[in-house]
Amino acid sequence: MRLLLDTHVLIWWDAGEALRPEASDAIRSASEVYVSAASAWEIAIKTALGKLQSTRSVAMVVADNAFVELPVHVRHTQALADLPALHSDPFDRLLVAQAAVEGLTLLTRDPKVAAYPGRVLLA
Repeated sequence: MRLLLDTHVLIWWDAGEALRPEASDAIRSASEVYVSAASAWEIAIKTALGKLQSTRSVAMVVADNAFVELPVHVRHTQALADLPALHSDPFDRLLVAQAAVEGLTLLTRDPKVAAYPGRVLLA
């Protein structure tokens, strides 16, 4: 399985917070685990606004876990036009589009994100 972690799952994984056992097992056994540049951007913005305290950089988390960086490409942003308006968060919508375009399973705890068509695993 090839996974894309949503931003919250990335933060919780790094902090050692409990995920559903199926989600933790999926991360450990996945052939590839991706982290989007959109998640790094979201964390940077929320940290700058004081909404989040970040103790480690996303680059460090990616490197320490042998995750794969997923850049944002034009094809990802174009896929946003095909998504139904189920969620207003632009970062989450971009992650959904990236997962669809790249054929990845999106790992999320957000039920609004899980309502999109495509492969989703609840964390």
